[in-house]
Amino acid sequence: MQGKRLDRVGNLIQMELSQLILHRVKDPRIGFVTVTHVSVAADIRSARVFYSVMGDEKAKRNTQIALEKAAGFLQREIAEVIELRCTPKLTFSLDESLDRGMEIDSILRNIDGEKNVGNP
Repeated sequence: MQGKRLDRVGNLIQMELSQLILHRVKDPRIGFVTVTHVSVAADIRSARVFYSVMGDEKAKRNTQIALEKAAGFLQREIAEVIELRCTPKLTFSLDESLDRGMEIDSILRNIDGEKNVGNP
């Protein structure tokens, strides 16, 4: 039962963070960010926010710095919207699964292209 509650809290935080980052955070270092998943600890005192960023390594690094700097603001805003006994401390982690997926897709397409070139 506890797992379902943690999932619901994580989904609520994910939705709210997406809106807050899009509309309320005015830091120019934040690029095109997508909150992909929020993992909430069992005691709901901390939450790891996984996000993806479009752009190069510099854009990803700048976005990480900006999100860490905005963590306090985002926690305060989350506390106002989601009624919990304690608001989780947010930590941000870059989710590189989309990049890895695109890389694997590219490799598979290259392999498929080489097969088709060899067979008339």
